Amino acid sequence: MFKSKLLYLVIFLISTVAFSQEWHTDITKAKSLASKNNTNIILVFQGSDWCAPCIKLDKEIWSTTNFQKLSKDHFVMLQADFPKRKQNKLSSELQEHNNQLAESYNPNGYFPFVVVLNAKGEVLGNLGYEKTTPELFYKKLTAFEK
Repeated sequence: MFKSKLLYLVIFLISTVAFSQEWHTDITKAKSLASKNNTNIILVFQGSDWCAPCIKLDKEIWSTTNFQKLSKDHFVMLQADFPKRKQNKLSSELQEHNNQLAESYNPNGYFPFVVVLNAKGEVLGNLGYEKTTPELFYKKLTAFEK
């Protein structure tokens, strides 16, 4: 019985690692990866420790295995986080980088705000939080490509 529980735990951990979402924080690197892989960029503006819809979007979409499987080879995921709690404070360099991203792509300061960019950094579309499935959210993101 102990061995079977251990086996389930190992399988769970391997599957979590295999499909975990890789988030980038540097737009230059994200553009390079998107260009290399012929994919688009999903730029997510969030307040990870204070914005309830941001936290829901992460839990209901980004962190799901279904979304991660769908998006794995289709998007470069770029995060611009704006935490408020002292213990989550970003480095000054990353905070400045995120501020510049916000000036360019989120001048109204919406949270959460999801922007679909091509590899050149041109906006293809945007959306916010909505209660939906990972599959439908993925379809909305890919619809901006046309």
